[in-house]
Parts: sequence; structure tokens; C-alpha cells
Amino acid sequence: MEETEKEVQTPKKSSKTRKWVRGIVWASWLIVLGGFLSIYFIVHAISVDMNGLFGGLPSYKSLENPKNDLSSEIYSADGKLLGKYFRTNRTNVPYDSLSPNVIHALVDTEDDSFFDHSGISFKDLIRVGVKSIILRQGAGGGSTLSQQLAKNLYSTRGDEFEGSLVKNIGNRTIRRGVDLFIVKMKEWIIAVQLERRFTKKEILAMYLNTVPYGSNAFGIQVAAKTFFNKDQKDLNVQEAATLVGVINAPTRYSPKNHPKRSQNKRNMVLGQMLAYGDLTQAQFDSLKVLPIELQYKMDNNNHGMAPYFRNAIRPWLMKWAKNNGIDLWEDGIKIYTTIDSRMQTLAEKALDDHMKALQAKFNHSWDGHNPWIDEKGKEIPNFIENQIKRTHAYRALVKEFGASSDSVDYYLNVKHPMTVFSWQGDVDTLMSTMDSLRYYKRFLQAGFMAMDPHNGYVKAWVGGINYDHFKYDHVMQGKRQPGSTFKPMVYGTAIENGYSPCYQVKDMPYTFQLPKGSTKPTWTPQNADGKFTGENMTLRQAMAKSVNSITAFVMDKVGPRQVVDFASRLGIDIPKSQAVPALALGIADVSVYELVGAYGTFVNKGVYVRPNFITRIEDKFGNVIQEFPPQTKEAISEETAYLMVYMLRGAAEEQGGTAVGLSWELKHNNEIGGKTGTTQNASDGWFMGVTKDLICGTWVGGDSRSIHFKNWYQGQGARTARPIYDKFMRDVYKDESLGITKGAFERPSKPLSTEIDCDVLNSAIYHQEEETPQAETDSTATVAPPKPKLEELDSDDIL
Repeated sequence: MEETEKEVQTPKKSSKTRKWVRGIVWASWLIVLGGFLSIYFIVHAISVDMNGLFGGLPSYKSLENPKNDLSSEIYSADGKLLGKYFRTNRTNVPYDSLSPNVIHALVDTEDDSFFDHSGISFKDLIRVGVKSIILRQGAGGGSTLSQQLAKNLYSTRGDEFEGSLVKNIGNRTIRRGVDLFIVKMKEWIIAVQLERRFTKKEILAMYLNTVPYGSNAFGIQVAAKTFFNKDQKDLNVQEAATLVGVINAPTRYSPKNHPKRSQNKRNMVLGQMLAYGDLTQAQFDSLKVLPIELQYKMDNNNHGMAPYFRNAIRPWLMKWAKNNGIDLWEDGIKIYTTIDSRMQTLAEKALDDHMKALQAKFNHSWDGHNPWIDEKGKEIPNFIENQIKRTHAYRALVKEFGASSDSVDYYLNVKHPMTVFSWQGDVDTLMSTMDSLRYYKRFLQAGFMAMDPHNGYVKAWVGGINYDHFKYDHVMQGKRQPGSTFKPMVYGTAIENGYSPCYQVKDMPYTFQLPKGSTKPTWTPQNADGKFTGENMTLRQAMAKSVNSITAFVMDKVGPRQVVDFASRLGIDIPKSQAVPALALGIADVSVYELVGAYGTFVNKGVYVRPNFITRIEDKFGNVIQEFPPQTKEAISEETAYLMVYMLRGAAEEQGGTAVGLSWELKHNNEIGGKTGTTQNASDGWFMGVTKDLICGTWVGGDSRSIHFKNWYQGQGARTARPIYDKFMRDVYKDESLGITKGAFERPSKPLSTEIDCDVLNSAIYHQEEETPQAETDSTATVAPPKPKLEELDSDDIL
């Protein structure tokens, strides 16, 4: 009976079990179907937004042209990247140029089904659901690369796309949960739309170009440069794996800050590449034990080649960009400059080498005393206390505490850790704000610029001794008194008015009658050594030796207003109020930039070419937006220009000329001209050098005009500025690839109307005077040539 009952009851239990299983299956399918239908309607609702309930989505236009804040790049004439302008440091790389190592590491680790799905990977979603919810194991977020790209491009988690539904939820926990759910739905929608509009290769390239890697590096190219100092295409397997490992958590897995943690993550990526067949077991075993070898250098606007140049032209670029509806910091334009990276490197080295040695001499000459002195050679009292009032730190303290508060003085003198510049390298130390100002004021500064005189292309630009610590540009931004380097404007005016380079004047005191109301009734300029030789000199000799008395004579003959007009035509703007006799000795402030442009006119046959630093600008796709041809104007006659070149050559060819001290290797088989300049108390030293191919200007001086060498002999331009030019030009001639060669200046197309062989001219005048002794002559001009001096004289003028 028991067996019979058992047999009867079994089918009933089996039937109930089957019904229960079928119910569970149907319920599960209904739940899944209901879930998908719910998600469909939610997605639809989010897509249409329902009056701002969900915060909206990117427009179709923005999806077609996603904006990704590209750095604008600035290039040298020979194709070298000089630097960037950016808010977000990012450089685009097309898919075909991407490193295969990076692509394999990324896909294997982040989205192995990337080339198969349409923006959403349901396989990964199920994996995440099972591992995270059921097994309670970490399994990642299940986001595809397309979804991650959507988040990177459109800030889906920011306030821009937050709707009223989320904003009106009071409970913080519920609000965050709802917001996260809506955000994930939006990323799904955008991912699918991106998949419809772009190819898989384009999506992968966009992803690698936008993802952050830490250390202010966005995109694979900048990351490769930042961490390994190489192009991304040159990354080896372990380097590519390291950068892919950084992607999800740049701070946590930074190879710079957490090398061990980064190495473990890298090995995990290598393991994924092994699992998907992109590495062999032998390769994996050999790579996983290697250390991470960084060549770390975080990019910023202070780094790169020619930082003074890039900063100096930035205002011009910003104005141009604004006028053309372009964002310099985000639109990824490419700016092609005239700078030659090879010459720039030579210029920076020449300036650094000389200034390091010159600073040591300067410090030794003062032997611990302060170099800020007055006209009587006495230290200026309260110099630093007055200078500190010009600083941002002082103004900030005054704003916070008030000008009369003791707190201002207290905080200015509180010591705190800082890194300061030295010629032996940066030094970490403890200093107060007052200490640092006192320390930095002792450093000499410099500016150097080289230009092609024929097209105005600026080839090298060094605006100071170290851009990290001294931002002020001494090429264009800084203006100082040029001293004798302005004298060619005076002599050029005379040549234009018919004076010959052979015209002779006696070196003797020359006195100007000053207008009523002046502090003194007369002014008699002194020569550099305070002496007058009484010798007769040609204008060429006088300019070569920088004789003040003869320059003053010439100024009186041509008049200050004509000199101002002449200088203006050569690109030097001088206020009319400074059209006074003392202008002959260079009292009007000018920049290196202006002087180089002016001297270039002499070599360019009288045609002034505005110094040009940009040739063209392209958009991020390589389309030319605008080209910038040289800006020229006829300034002086071809004959006047050549006669001035001949005059400038006198500094290197005449006995006692201030450029005679140039290296023999520069002058050998070469026509070269120059002009030194030194202002009062040797606060400014200048040298201008001219050859057929290059015009160069150099300035050296203190940060403030009150900072001088202890004596004028040490601070004259022949010793402070000329050596920089000398070193630069020697190195330029050694590099044959630059195309800068020695040779003669181009002669005028027509015969000269005046004789420049002074010996022949003087002989003719002598014989003419013997035949007609009663002829009238200028009382200050004679015909006998001066006796040659055997010693070299590197003296210059003082104000």
C-alpha cells in the first residue's frame, strides 16, 4: 500500500514543480522585458527631456563636431615645437598615427568587445550585475570606451546637464542615486549616437586624445611626452601599458607619485594583453619584472624653447585670435614662427655662458656691498624698501591689512621655504619676501635678438637669463637708454643731408646753448675718458671710436628734429619732447627689438622691414587661416643705407674702433659692422652687430637703472654685451646647415655720389688747397688725416 501511495503521489509533486519553475521563468522574462521597456521609455523620456526634467543632451551639432579643448601649438621655422598655449594641455593624434601598443593595451583592458558592440556592451553589463550584485565582487563599471568618451567630451556628470527632477529631490542620498542613474542613461544614449556618427577608429582616437593622465597631461601624445619624453608612436609595450593603467585613476596610479602601485597596475594590463593574445607568455614574463623608467617633465607655459618669445608675442596673438573669433587657449590652432630652433639654442647658450661668468665678476667687484648707487657713487638709502612697494606681495598685504599696519612689515619679513634661482642651479632655502627681493636685485639681466635684415624674420629671441624666475622680457617689453648705439641715427641724418663719411671734424669741446628755463645755460658733452685729443677725425672714425664731441657737432649741424624724423622712419618712435641736443648720446629709451629693426634698414638697402615673428596660422585641421608677409616701407635711399653700412664697418676696421675686439675668426674674410653703447655709470651695456645675413642686438644691465658695475670700465658694452654676440656668431658660422655665410655686403645698384676712400679724397683736397690757399674752410673741419693709434680702445660714451 505504501508503495502504491508513493507511486500515486509522485506525479502530482512533479507537476507542481514544473508549474513553479515555469512561473519563475515567465516572471523573470516579464521582469527583464519590463526592465527593458522601462529603460526604453526612460531613455526616450531623457532624449526628449520633457521640459527640462532630465537636463537635456548635447545637440546634434555638438555631436557632429565635439569640442575637446585643444592646445594651440607654436612652431619654429624649421618645424620644431616651441611650446603651447592651453587651458587643458592636449594634442590630437589621428588613428593611423596611434601606437599599436597603446591600442592593444587599451582595448584588451578597458573594452575587449569594442569592435563588436554599438556603444553598449550587454555582456559586460551582465558580468557586472552578476559579480557586483550576486557575488558581491568588484567588477568595474561595465562602461564601454564609447560611454567613457561621452563622459569625457560632454561633462555628463556636471551641472550643465542636471535637470529639475534631480534638483527638486530633497533627500541627498536619493538625489545622488537618481542622478547617477540618469547620468548612466545619458552616457548610453550619447555612446549610441557617437557610434552612429563616427567610425570605431575615430572613436578610439577621440578617446585617447581626450582622456586625462594626470600631471596636467590630456591625451596620449602629451602623456607620452610628460612621463617618457617621447612621441606616443615610439612607446614600447611596457610604457603603453603604464599609461593605459593610469587612465581610470590618474592620481592613484601615477607612475611619478606612486611607482610601485603603477607598476602593479601596468602588470595587470600586460596580463590582459597576454590573455587576448597580444603578448606571448615569454614576453609577459620578461616585461612584468622591468621597472618603470620615467623621463618625467610636466609641461607648462614656462617650459619649452624660447619662452620669452612666446610670452612676448602672446598679447598680439590674443588680439588676433579675438578679431578672428578664435580661442587661442582651446581651438588648437598652429602658429608657425620665424624662429630658427638651432639659432635659438645657440643664442640661449651664448647668453647663459657669458652671463654666468659676468655675474661672478659683478659680484666680486662689489665684494658684498649693494650695487644700487646714485650719481655720486653712494648707496641709495631704503632702495629695497621702496622697491618692495611695487610688488604684488606688498599690494596684497596692504589690501588685507592697510598701508599703515605693522602686519605688512611683519609678513614681508617672515621667512618661509622657497626655491630661488642661482647660476649653479635652483636652490631650496628659507627667505622672507624682503630677503628674496634683495637677493634677486643683484642679478644682471640681458636681452638678445637676431633678425634676417632682408625679410625681417626674427631668428632668435632671448629676453632674459631664466624665464622660470624672471618673467620680464628685455627684447620688446623692456626699454632702456641706448647710449652710443643711437649714434648711427645722428650720423645717418648727416649722410642723408650730404655729409660724407670722410668729412673731418676736430675732437674738441662743443658747447650747446640751452633754452631759457633749463637748469644750466649751456651743455658741453664729455668724451668717455673725459679728454679731448684735438685730433681731426673723419665721421667714420668718430663713430667707430664713439667720440661724443664729434657726435655733438653733427647733431648741431643737422638738428634734433631731423634726427627724430630719421629714427622714426627706421621704426624708432621718440617723443618730440626729447628732440634735444642730448639725444645725440642716446637719452631716449628704446628696445632691442626697435634697434635691430632700425639697423636692418641699413643692410636692406634703405627699406625698413618691421621685425616679423609669424609667417602663418593654421586651424586644427591644417587649413591656413592667415599668412603674414613682411611689412616694408622705403625709409632712406639706397646710397644712404650703404654709406651707413660702411660707417658701421668702421667699428671693426678703424684703429681704436669699439668692435675691433671681435674675434679674429669673425672678421677674417668677412665684412662685419657694429656699435657699442654704454650709459651713465654703466647701468646699460649694448652691442649691435651687422653682417650681410644677420642683424643682432644685445643689451645687458641691472633690473633697475640704479644698479651699476662698480666702475665704468667693467660695465661698458664692449665687455658686457659684445661677448654674447661674438660667441653667438662664431657658433652660427660653424653650423653650415644654417646657411649663414661670411662675405661682403651687397653694393648699391648705382655708383656712389661721394668718395668713401678717405685717403684718396684727402689727397685730392690737399692738392686743391695748395693750388688755391685762399679758399674758405670750415673752422672746425680740417683735412689732415689723424695719426693712427696702435692700441685697441674699447671705450664708449657716457651721458
